Amino acid sequence: MKTAVRRLRGGNRLRLRRFAPGDLVAVRSLWKAGGLDLGPSDTRREIVRSLARDPDLFIVAVEEGRVIGAVLGRFDGRRGWVNRLAVDPRARSRGVGSTLMREVERRLRAKGCRKVNLHVARDNRAVCAFYAELGYRRADLIFMEKWL
Repeated sequence: MKTAVRRLRGGNRLRLRRFAPGDLVAVRSLWKAGGLDLGPSDTRREIVRSLARDPDLFIVAVEEGRVIGAVLGRFDGRRGWVNRLAVDPRARSRGVGSTLMREVERRLRAKGCRKVNLHVARDNRAVCAFYAELGYRRADLIFMEKWL
């Protein structure tokens, strides 16, 4: 499993690596702590199944042996998607989220991806500001869904 090491604000070392099934409990805890709703596609079975498609786009950030951040990216052959990004609340404002986003964008670019999409709840101003700082812009679209 290929890993990359980055320096965080404050000088701590952050290892970025592919998600492994053993990371699921820690990652689900990050998602919950970040206020992300967990749905039917977030079960162990569904996550492991989805790894067959883009294993290199599900990245975890590890500091001192502990998972402190994760991003779940996807590429459909045309567009990239960031489906989940979460950082441990105790590790926020140190560059973990932006480091994960830069890495998933780098990996998407290497696959030929030219545009990345993501969803943010309309009232989540802090997260909207975070993505705006990374160059993302709001699109006036209507999101619709249907569970099968």
